[in-house]
Amino acid sequence: MSRKKAVVSLGHNALGYTTLEQWDAVKVTAKALADLVEADYQLTITHSNGPQISMIHKAMTELRRLYIDYTPTPMCVCSAMSQGYVGYDIQNSLKAELLSRGISKTVSTILTQVTVDPYDEAFYEPTKLIGRYMSAEDAEMEIKKGNYVQEEPGKGFRRIIAAPSPIDIVEIEAIRTLADAGQIVIACGGGGIPVIEQKHALRGASAVIEKDVIAGKLAADLCVDQLIILTSVPNVYQNFGKENQAPVSTLTTKEAKEMITKDEFGKGTMLPKIEAAISFLSSNKEGSVLITSLETVTDALKGKAGTLITL
Repeated sequence: MSRKKAVVSLGHNALGYTTLEQWDAVKVTAKALADLVEADYQLTITHSNGPQISMIHKAMTELRRLYIDYTPTPMCVCSAMSQGYVGYDIQNSLKAELLSRGISKTVSTILTQVTVDPYDEAFYEPTKLIGRYMSAEDAEMEIKKGNYVQEEPGKGFRRIIAAPSPIDIVEIEAIRTLADAGQIVIACGGGGIPVIEQKHALRGASAVIEKDVIAGKLAADLCVDQLIILTSVPNVYQNFGKENQAPVSTLTTKEAKEMITKDEFGKGTMLPKIEAAISFLSSNKEGSVLITSLETVTDALKGKAGTLITL
């Protein structure tokens, strides 16, 4: 039987929200990923980085406040930092877990850039909150620098940045080469480092890319058999959060689109995952998407949990 190729997308709960939490969380995550390897899946892994990039951004901003000689750190650099240290923790924990099961397999992290359009409308209507709470004076300084801020009543101001659509994954051939060689690859962390093409050079953009969106694109570009999205709930639900909420075990893309028109999915939670599933299946009609939690992924592989989405 040929190995099943999959892109696995990890959410916040797979990583924790602080450095110490992450050390503990990735050990649990590694067990679930190792279960997939033992089930004969060839994995390419991507992950969120919201708490991590916020932590880095806060730290670098405070460093600049304390030491005036330090230059401000661009968001693209914060993204690269978060990719590196999250990938480092995942690959080491997964490698150790595999070895404990008698499996010797290389796990590699690729710092991944993703091109975006500088004229993407998202740059004119930013939506992603990032970094620490600021005073009105600090917020005014950010505005003077050309950045966007948003006030949260009673808490202060926070910087808000764009989430443009991805165009191309710059390192896709390197990712594909390693995956084809049977290696486990960690790539496109946090949606990838957003960059803008300028002649022969790439320039970092002050933006973030939705992790679920890039997971769907990565799965499509690699032509995998399955996109596995691990989130905080074991299933997609109808009427989520209501007294009559009900788990959905299977969905077609047509049914998913109908549920979108009925506003069944939260805009910042389940909706991006469903849209990523639809996008992937539009390019790989023989593929499937599994949405479930980290804790129930093993049962989901047996059809005992999770939501399976097909064309």
